[in-house]
Amino acid sequence: MKKAYKILPVYTGDVSGFASALYELGGMLVIHDPSGCNSTYNTHDEVRWYKQEALIYISGLNDIDAITGNDNKFIGDIVRAAEDMKPKFIALANSPLPYLNGTDFKGISKIVEDRTGLPCFYVQTNAMHDYTKGASEAFSAFAKKMLKPSGKKVSGGINILGTTPLDHTNTKFVIPEGKTLVSNWAYNSSLDEVLKATQAELNLVVSSTGLAAAEYMKEAFDIPYELLGNYLDVERKKSRNYIVGEPVISGYIAAQIKKIYGADLNVIATTEITGGLLAECDRKCHGEDEIKQSLSDAEMIIGDPLFELISPKTARFIRLPHFAMSGRLFRKEIPDLMRLEDYYNEP
Repeated sequence: MKKAYKILPVYTGDVSGFASALYELGGMLVIHDPSGCNSTYNTHDEVRWYKQEALIYISGLNDIDAITGNDNKFIGDIVRAAEDMKPKFIALANSPLPYLNGTDFKGISKIVEDRTGLPCFYVQTNAMHDYTKGASEAFSAFAKKMLKPSGKKVSGGINILGTTPLDHTNTKFVIPEGKTLVSNWAYNSSLDEVLKATQAELNLVVSSTGLAAAEYMKEAFDIPYELLGNYLDVERKKSRNYIVGEPVISGYIAAQIKKIYGADLNVIATTEITGGLLAECDRKCHGEDEIKQSLSDAEMIIGDPLFELISPKTARFIRLPHFAMSGRLFRKEIPDLMRLEDYYNEP
């Protein structure tokens, strides 16, 4: 039970990460599920739901279909919906029941693609991971299926990879002088823009959700990538000051505080994807007890307000709400993460 949560909520799940990553790109997103994943997503995890339409469906899986593996009904429903809604592509995602039944999503994707004439791909989710896993799988699967080599390059062109409202609810990225934004994956973006991604000369990874797509584009299209602010190049030492959350965003903030104020912060990474994203002074913690123990000696903590519930009372706590953790509870407090002065003041 080391990874159990008694006080804290868990992060937004992988199925919601999948939907958030592809929300704006004009595809039909289908979650094979009785209905729970879709209702949780639209009521808790999506800030765009009432302002911007998207084709996000659940299959309405029932007991008999689950037991007998009635894939024909699932396929038929997708084909009919695609004929009516005319999406640009179709993406399928999994939930626990079809995952446990071993549903052949790759085979289903091939059949749907043949019948509709639309690109169709499977994003590996099962509602047992956090949003970073789902969004990462979605961006990566989209890149592998949809991107084609480009015969031209945009001089100074960059892609921003890993932007969803779950991490960057109010963040505004400023493009450096001499650089041109080719595509933003995938917040305030469009399918046409994202499909031009191979024209870029550089990928900028702004959260762990964009790392897998960046690694794929480096291998397939020879596009190098950098982490946000090259934060790992900033030397930080062990300290009792912590920033808790997603590793790329937390690492960037810690690096900026070090450069501007000279203070050392260590990252407590509490989301799932951390490989190659942490400095030596940082640590990966999953499960409430592990997080609480890591914060037990803290002098200062930056994190979502809910983390204050398991933090020592003696620590100075700086509130930095994270939508994927606390949802709408503190949404009005969520700052632009690029504006350090809006949430951090030197002690």
